[in-house]
Amino acid sequence: MEDGLALSELATDPIDQFATWYAEARHSDTILPQAMTLATIDARGRPTARMVILDDFGPQGFVFYTHYQSHKARDLAGAPHAALVFYWAAQNRQVRIEGRVEKVSAAQSDAYFARRPRDSQLSAWASRQSATLPDRQTLAAEIRELDRQYAAREIPRPPHWGGYRVQPDRCEFWAERPDRLHDRCDYRLGPDGAWTLSRLAP
Repeated sequence: MEDGLALSELATDPIDQFATWYAEARHSDTILPQAMTLATIDARGRPTARMVILDDFGPQGFVFYTHYQSHKARDLAGAPHAALVFYWAAQNRQVRIEGRVEKVSAAQSDAYFARRPRDSQLSAWASRQSATLPDRQTLAAEIRELDRQYAAREIPRPPHWGGYRVQPDRCEFWAERPDRLHDRCDYRLGPDGAWTLSRLAP
């Protein structure tokens, strides 16, 4: 227990603390440290979860990109709150984030889309994410047609594709300890915009 994580060792702002842990994960043997579980609530009140990729983060929140007609997007349209989970096994650490979700600006989505590999840009146009697909050949044919259509010009961002930002109001930093006496350090955002940090029982 003496070697556990002290609250005094953590940043006063969870975004700063996340930046520290994320940098350490990225410089380790962790595969895809930017992979995160995104949990949403559907129209029936049932939770759904899937892995997505963190693109960016900062004081305003955590950004990822997806199809605006996907299952997750429909969930967020009805209940604009989500939870994120990062797990970095090499460091025996986990970060949980909860908060409200909003779309990023069209300009920000355009800029990100322009940086994507061309094949990924074509996929964003071709895939009607979460819709029933008769067979894989149908998708392949759509990709070939789009490839022909945009052969000599830049591929624009599809209007049905873009980014979301999770604006956190709660963040928990978890570190594994022996005998399941793990450290759990919990940040909560108050109505005054200040973060309160406390320790939770494992």
